[in-house]
Order: sequence, then structure tokens, then C-alpha cells
Amino acid sequence: MVSTRIIGSGFAALLLAVFALPAAAQSFRVQCPTSTALHPLVNSSGQTGQPDSTLPNPHIKCQQLSGGDGFATMADGTQEYMFSFGPLSGLGNIVHGMPGTVTAAEFNQSNVDGAGNVLDAVKIGAPDGLGYTFNGAIGLAPDVNNVQQVLSVDVIPGAGGTGYVVNDAVTFAGGGTPTSAATGHVGSVDAAGAVVTVVLDYAGTGYTARPNAFVTSAAGLGANFTVAMELSTGDEGHVDPRLIMDVGVMNGNIPAPMIAIDEGDELFLTLTNVGQIMRPDLFEQHTVHFHGYANASSFFDGVPDASVAINIGGSFTYYYLAPEAGTYMWHCHISPPEHLQMGMVGQLYVRPKQDSATGPLRAALQSANAVSATSGTGERCNDILCAEQTPLPAIDTGAIPAAGVKYAYNDGDGSTAYEVAYPIQMHGFDPNFHFVGMTFNPESFVDNKDKFFLLNGRSYPDTITRAPLSTQATDGTPHFSQPLNSIIDIPAGQRALLRISDLNVTEFHTLASLGIPMHVVGLNARLLRDLDGNNMDYYTNSITLGGGETIDVILDSCQVRAIDGTCTTAYPTGTYYLYTPQLDHLSNDAENFGGMMTEVRIN
Repeated sequence: MVSTRIIGSGFAALLLAVFALPAAAQSFRVQCPTSTALHPLVNSSGQTGQPDSTLPNPHIKCQQLSGGDGFATMADGTQEYMFSFGPLSGLGNIVHGMPGTVTAAEFNQSNVDGAGNVLDAVKIGAPDGLGYTFNGAIGLAPDVNNVQQVLSVDVIPGAGGTGYVVNDAVTFAGGGTPTSAATGHVGSVDAAGAVVTVVLDYAGTGYTARPNAFVTSAAGLGANFTVAMELSTGDEGHVDPRLIMDVGVMNGNIPAPMIAIDEGDELFLTLTNVGQIMRPDLFEQHTVHFHGYANASSFFDGVPDASVAINIGGSFTYYYLAPEAGTYMWHCHISPPEHLQMGMVGQLYVRPKQDSATGPLRAALQSANAVSATSGTGERCNDILCAEQTPLPAIDTGAIPAAGVKYAYNDGDGSTAYEVAYPIQMHGFDPNFHFVGMTFNPESFVDNKDKFFLLNGRSYPDTITRAPLSTQATDGTPHFSQPLNSIIDIPAGQRALLRISDLNVTEFHTLASLGIPMHVVGLNARLLRDLDGNNMDYYTNSITLGGGETIDVILDSCQVRAIDGTCTTAYPTGTYYLYTPQLDHLSNDAENFGGMMTEVRIN
């Protein structure tokens, strides 16, 4: 995943000679604002609009990704080359098997000082298992303040003097040694000639501190008064390209880093293209496309026909509003069949507002629908970016939130309740296609036939290995390219939500649960409910998905539940299995007893 020894190898020195010098003049940047018009600053109590509202809004989420290549190790020991996305933020979460999406307060942590020195070497060293905790944006450096300008001038009450007239000159002193000084003039005075407003004629450049302003009029009295002023924030989002390359090279994850946000959040997702190190002949662009997701604008859709694509040495920040809960997937939309087959695909999910409900769930859903219908002050509305109204359940179950319980959707009746959640990403690929992709030959889809079948980037028995899987990359260092296992731990009497997505580009995949029924509550990021409020959820022992489809399944370790949701009869503790009944998908290439299988453990 990350490396501190890239610079030390001869191969890496060659890479840096090719990439680092151009990158210094390129546009590696990140954007993660602490507030927006929709989500202003908050105070320590989470309130907005208060005098002490100076803290970043927790509903602004950010993540940074690298687009490039990498290696992953299959269960039979084969190393596979990939085009892939890797993490450039949230690494502490990712090495723990969690999504890399974090709040602006976590993201905007700089591990570089003004001189470009790394403040804490551990933060960019190879992750030491569960001891790795840094979630900030890799390479984020202090803002560059070499073009500071005066933005406004406000007269301090009582300091306006007397005897001045409109257009008296205002000069500026101090503020370091600016390249060119700001200038201004008196805009208005009162009956006594006291200055009321000052007009800024020229903002100046190169200020390093806040200057003082004076009215230069011999006729006036009290000319040496100081006014308050504000400086620009400089070059925001500045990153150190050396660290971007050091961490981002051969940094690929399979699947791509997970993205997870809450309904109503704003997400700022930065993609930084570090290049295909194993294929220097390729000048591959990359994009991020949220599959089946309501985008804020086609500009952020990631489809090059209507959007933008990111060149090597550049960064681009996508903006998303999270309008609707559900499980989705995302991928690169440059040469999609090739880039998806090579590994540039992952999962994202949106958690529902119902998770924060404090009263009866039906009333909470009614309130949300009312806000939606009237475009009220809530974050759900009837704008094109916001969720459609969720039909109220036909039966009022009287459900209320319970301690430790979350929900897959805004259901209003507790029908999607669960206690623990696990992402399950089904994937498969043809190793021959990947081998050809590592050489200088063009790939062909004519003979493409998947032979490795994966859950979260691993085949059995690696699916039940808790530690992140390490692969030695071309630079000789280990990279944790498969950090997510597929073990499903369910405390006795509790429910597990499985967010299942099919990331394959050539095959349908089937998963079966042995011993515990599958309760299907959502399909393709939609709650299974008709317009009359009748739940269309169902129980089954297997599900089948095609590429790009998702499904939400609940495994309940309780056989019988009381009306209030408490468990009266639990399944026996022990190990159960989640596996594919497609026998050819239960192998690791030529080896049997592998592929899409993992364990469900009731404990």
C-alpha cells in the first residue's frame, strides 16, 4: 500500500527521473472544504449559525485516490498485475478493513511542514498492521502564501477621525515586504468628516502579515487610525508531489478503496493519476464513475463524453451529494471493459438518515417525506438531486430505534434493521488478460475467460485471513493491496447486513447461504417496497447478480424474534458458509477448493 524505500532503489530512481520532475509542474492538488452553503461551520455542540461556529462540518466527507497500477496475490500464490485505484487518504481506516472516507477535520491533516519535511515518518511508512492510524491526505502541505492580497477594509468604529473628504488617499504600511502595496481611498464620510467607509482600489500582492491602513490627508484630524482587514488564504490544497509518487506508485487495491457516506453528506473525492509504472508506453487517463448514482452534474459523472478525464500528473476533485441510501458501485470509465477487467472497480454505500432517528420510525419517515414534498429546511427535498419520497409502510409496526441497531434504508417500520454490516464484493478475472496487460501487447477479449473468482479481492482460504494480504511490488517493498477479508462475524442473536455487489464484467455470480436464510431487503440501491407501501422483501437461500448490480441481504442469527425484536430462539453458535454453488467458481485457477467461499461465524 505504501512504501518508504522507493527512493532507495535504482528502478525507483529511474521512475522519479521520469515522473517527479514533470509532477512538480503538474496539478497534484486536493480539495476538502470545511464548510459549504449546505453545511456551514459548527460549534462544539454541532450547532450552526452560532458565534462560536468555527469547526468543520462533519457532514462534509473527503477521500483521495491514486489511479495507476499494482499487484495482488491470489490464493494459489500467483501474483497478478492490475490497473487499479489505491488509497491516498484514510489509510488508517483501510488497513483496518474500513472505508477510507473521512470527515474534513480528519482529511485536512498535514504530515508535511513548510519546508517539505515529513513531520511523522510513521505516517507514510509501510502500515504496521493495526498500529497504522493516520487518515489524513497523503502529501497535504501548508498553503503557499506567496500571493497574499488584501481582500477588504473595514473602519473600526470610533476611529474615523474628523475633517476628511471623499477620495482622500488611503495607504498601507507593514505586512512584511509585499511585491506591490495595496491602495485605496475614502468612500464616504459623515457630517463631521469622520471616515465611514474605505474603498479598496488595488489589493496588492506578496503580503506575509496583516498591514495597517492610514488616511493621508493634511486637512483631517486623527489620520493615523488603524483599520481591520483580511488576507486571502493563499494556494489551498497544495500537496507535495514527492510524497504523492512515493505512496501512490504501485499502490493499487483490489477491489478499489471503499467509499461510504451518510445520506445528506457532501463528498469531495479527489482522483490523482500517478501513471502506469509497469506500462510507461501507456498515457492512460482515468476517471471515477458512480454507477447508478444521481450525480450533482454530468461534469462529475466520469463518462468522458460529458465529463472530464484526468491525465498522468494531474488531480481532479469530484463533488457528490448523497441523496439516497443504498449500496452502489464505482469504476473507471476510460476504456471500461479493459480497465474494469484489470481491477479499476469498487463499492460505495450510503447510510440512511433513519440511523439517527430518535422517535417512532414511521413518524420520522412521514416527517422526511413532508420535508421532501415542500422543499423545507431539511436535507431531503424535491430537487432533482434529492431522494424520492419513500412510501410509508402499509402496516404501522410501531417500531422505534433500539440501542445498537442500524438500518439499511429509511423503511419506517424497522424491516431493514441490523447490528453489524459487511461489504461483499464479487469479482472474477482472466489471469491471461492481466499478463498480456503487463506486456506491450494489446489485450483481446475474444478468448477472455475468468479463472480466478474473488470475494473482496481474495479467494478461499484467503477470504478468512484477517490480516491485510501483502504483495511484493516491483520496487521490492510490500504493499497491502488486499486489505479486506470476508469473514462474517455475527454475535449470537444479532443480524448482519451484507452489502453485496457484483464487480465482474463478463460473468453472472451466485452466492448461497448454508444454514441461515437470506433476507433480501434491497436491490440496486432501492428498498424493496411497492408504491402502496407493501414490503416486497423475501427470503431465499441464494442470490444471483450480473455485473454492476447490487443487493442488500440480512443474515439473522435468530430463528424466532418477538414483536419487540428481541431474540427468543437463536441459531446454534458455530461456523456456517457463504459460497457459490457454481462449481467452476469454487477454484483458484487450476486448483480446487477455493474461489468464492467464506465463513459466517455465530459467536
